[in-house]
Amino acid sequence: QVQLVESGGGLVQAGGSLRLSCASSGLTFSSYSMGWFRQAPGKDREFVAAISWSAGSTYYADSMKGRFTISRDNAKNTVYLQMNSLKPEDTAVYYCAARTATIFRTLLTDQKQYRYWGQGTQVTVSS
Repeated sequence: QVQLVESGGGLVQAGGSLRLSCASSGLTFSSYSMGWFRQAPGKDREFVAAISWSAGSTYYADSMKGRFTISRDNAKNTVYLQMNSLKPEDTAVYYCAARTATIFRTLLTDQKQYRYWGQGTQVTVSS
């Protein structure tokens, strides 16, 4: 049974930082590309960042470039999202997701392409 478990969310002031983690089990982690998505209240879930199985390719939504960094540790079966310079508009539930390995941006940025999802972790940024 595949499980993705996010952690690291919480309440932070604007300008602060958080590091989200997503621990996986039940799949061959190094064979999967991973993504982070988020859903703010009243909005659709949106792409945040993605990383290929070897970490050779990373992609970010435009609003996150330069502030967020996605990384992975295949030895620990974990993907991370370092979030810096947080803004109130970053408030959302953040989800990690897994899909079979690919390096193509169009596939990595499309949430419909992901098979497995975590339960989400709340990030709240106060002004």
